[in-house]
Amino acid sequence: MLISKMAAEGGGKEMNEIKTQFTTREGVYKLLTHSEYSRPNRVPFNSQGSNPVKVSFVNVNDQSGNGDRICFNVGRELYFYIYKGVRKAADLSKPIDKRIYKGTQPTCHDFNHLTATAESVSLLVGFSAGQVQLIDPIKKETSKLFNEERLIDKSRVTCVKWVPGSESLFLVSHASGNMYLYNVEHTCGTTAPHYQLLKQGENYSVHTCKSKSTRNPLLKWTVGEGALNEFAFSPDGKFLACVSQDGFLRVFNFDAVELHGTMKSYFGGLLCVCWSPDGKYIVAGGEDDLVTVWSFLDCRVIARGHGHKSWVSVVAFDHYTTSVEESDPMEFSGSDEDFQDQMIHFGRDRANSTQSRLSKRNSTDSRPVSVTYRFGSVGQDTQLCLWDLTEDILFPHLPLSRTRTHTNVMNATSPPAGATIITNTSSNTTNGNNSGANTPGINSIATTLPRSNSLPHSAGTTTTTANNTNKASSGGGISSGIMDSAIATGVSKFATLSLHDRKERHHEKDHKRNHSMGHISSKSSDKLNLLTKTKTDPAKTLGTLLCPRMEDVPLLEPLICKKIAHERLTVLIFLEDCLVTACQEGFICTWARPGKVGLLSSQNQASSPSGTVV
Repeated sequence: MLISKMAAEGGGKEMNEIKTQFTTREGVYKLLTHSEYSRPNRVPFNSQGSNPVKVSFVNVNDQSGNGDRICFNVGRELYFYIYKGVRKAADLSKPIDKRIYKGTQPTCHDFNHLTATAESVSLLVGFSAGQVQLIDPIKKETSKLFNEERLIDKSRVTCVKWVPGSESLFLVSHASGNMYLYNVEHTCGTTAPHYQLLKQGENYSVHTCKSKSTRNPLLKWTVGEGALNEFAFSPDGKFLACVSQDGFLRVFNFDAVELHGTMKSYFGGLLCVCWSPDGKYIVAGGEDDLVTVWSFLDCRVIARGHGHKSWVSVVAFDHYTTSVEESDPMEFSGSDEDFQDQMIHFGRDRANSTQSRLSKRNSTDSRPVSVTYRFGSVGQDTQLCLWDLTEDILFPHLPLSRTRTHTNVMNATSPPAGATIITNTSSNTTNGNNSGANTPGINSIATTLPRSNSLPHSAGTTTTTANNTNKASSGGGISSGIMDSAIATGVSKFATLSLHDRKERHHEKDHKRNHSMGHISSKSSDKLNLLTKTKTDPAKTLGTLLCPRMEDVPLLEPLICKKIAHERLTVLIFLEDCLVTACQEGFICTWARPGKVGLLSSQNQASSPSGTVV
């Protein structure tokens, strides 16, 4: 379908051409070739074996009105420039700061927006050998180095971020699957840290650092199996979403250190994650080539998007196009043809869904309100996709399938009960039971999908929310008797293992789930090992609320899907006047939003340096 769509736009030959503009319902987005940032020589970077190019922005509230600053890494190099965006051409001959590292490469970075001024900025930089550096690229004063001797963690830093609202706390994730909380004021000590267990739950544990004087790290989180690829704080800073190589999205209450909910990829690892501006939805992308939309309130997958032909490397919400409009709900989506397609595809009525949304949200205003979330994704297929998350997906009036019916009805009538269930059982239930507790509608899946998900927890669910909670907490409690319950549920699963294996074999072929991390098992013949591993066996999660089947949730199609680079894309950032992308060759591209392109082209066309036209 996608190929025919692209062919219709300009013939098959154009499919492999690099696009320099694209059109959405807002208008035309245009690539500003003179606003391209890269290494000063503009030579494409040979990216073999190198870490992804990343970009960070900060506004230093400069009096001149040009306060935007950009930082990006290319190979062993790190650059810091004034970012002129759509206003003026980029001057690459004058970086404010440039650093070249030996023996290690920058992998990620983050500015502290709270403390940034025209005279000083705090920039954290993570490295491939595990260290984290705090630098000030304006003052260029001596920096601080954390995990310098690599006593805390020897693996690559995958993500580093300042804790929202804090001038001194920051969080660092590693390829080891560990995350550490640091304070810039504290030292790391000269010996390896000793830890004391603070809290543990389903596939995660949190330790405090045991020492006489306060030292870094303040906390150590161990999350899932394999690398922790990225994390993101919710807009209010209270929750933390983590995506790991084991294919799981895990959302934590950051201060309470408790698990709020989980989701499993279709197959393979999850590589990227982001929050909607209001914190109600999370989008994740990864090795299944999909973007998956997860509801924070309902703790379930509400849609998947298919447009990429390879791994999805970045997902991001566009805060400036995401809108709540008081209008006729029929007007906010794409063309009439698109609307007809969606009506046929989802079999729902938009106008009615708006009313159900209003009653569901207990709105005091009776005027129709249209909600559209815009988000984007870039991938290793060198393509940029833009997506609209619209009302018919968010608040379906008619059930998409039988699996959705009870969920919608029960969530609409008793949201507080659902909320209590989440808090009470999330930290001490197994994966399957946890999802059952979080979303009362699991009973509908158990009854209407008698495929391979008739595991003990599904079979045990009954038709009331209260019973669901009781079953979940009694059947999957880990905190009191962790081994007993693990063995008990494991034995019952083991008894039916061969049956499930037979049932699932053809599904694995259909869905290519044998690529998933869960199939890498140890050679140990120890039965207990086998029992505990079945908890996160991907074949067991398919068809449950952790990972619904493809036919059980709406499948989004991208608004646009354009090849915009020669090398894999590693950056997507939405700014007020433009969106910014970057590829592994080290070119950072600025795309002017509709109506913003004239700001640059009229002034600087003649005097601009010759840029690489992509």
